[in-house]
Amino acid sequence: MEQLNHYNTAFQERKFPITVVCDAVYFQQNLGSIFRICEAMGVSKIIFSGEQFVFSERKINKTSRNTHKIVPYEIIPDKKQLIELLQENYHTIAVEITKNSIPIKNLTINQPLKKPIALIIGNEISGVSEELLTTVNQSVHINMYGKNSSMNVVQALTIALFAITQKLD
Repeated sequence: MEQLNHYNTAFQERKFPITVVCDAVYFQQNLGSIFRICEAMGVSKIIFSGEQFVFSERKINKTSRNTHKIVPYEIIPDKKQLIELLQENYHTIAVEITKNSIPIKNLTINQPLKKPIALIIGNEISGVSEELLTTVNQSVHINMYGKNSSMNVVQALTIALFAITQKLD
């Protein structure tokens, strides 16, 4: 059996009305992986936010595999500016375990969409900031069955993007 590659697969390129918002995600390897999964899942744009945000093309290139040159992105260090942008232009969904979060499998997306989706992921240590959590339209979590209550931000993003794109497909 022959393994297929990007030159001989039948996948159709598609863009979804999803912007991924990275709230203070700082690890360069994660940033590269975020670009890579966003490109693979048809994300329209990425927004990076955080006062300490650093974008090192050299450091992210290994995990991004050049997708950082394909996926549009914006850097908004100021959280208040980010919140205003999100509230005016997006239906916001945070991937975070909260007292009000629902399992992502139970997420309902009404179509046609009135606004594009902003999918918010949080910092590798502290998750989505309280400032953003208090402003989102919805909060979803990924059910986990082990003793751990968290996972790597990129793996969580991958699961969330898969679930949401399946609902939009």
